[in-house]
Amino acid sequence: QVQLVESGGGSVQPGGSLRLSCAASGFAFRNYAMAWVRQTPGKEREWVSTINLAGDSAYYADSLNERFTISSDNDKNTLYLQMNSLKPEDAAVYICTKYVFASSELPIFRAADFPKRGQGTQVTVSS
Repeated sequence: QVQLVESGGGSVQPGGSLRLSCAASGFAFRNYAMAWVRQTPGKEREWVSTINLAGDSAYYADSLNERFTISSDNDKNTLYLQMNSLKPEDAAVYICTKYVFASSELPIFRAADFPKRGQGTQVTVSS
């Protein structure tokens, strides 16, 4: 079955960087767009970024101000999120998700179209 396992979270000071990974298994990773979302207690899950199956097209939430970069390695079946210039408001559980359709498009994110999710990895940003 589909498995998504995130790693790379941790605690950093404001302005620091982290690189998150999501190891995928149980499906043909190279055939699906992927996305990162984040969850903070008491808030709705927030979409962060989506990448297409080829790994050559992506888009991001405007609030990130180009501080994050999503990428994927189809040979390693792994999704990444490079996060730079981290701010306290970036603190959250970061979760990778899989697009429901095997499609070459870069889909607009709708939670219903990304039903498969990992457990997440915690990111803490504080001084």
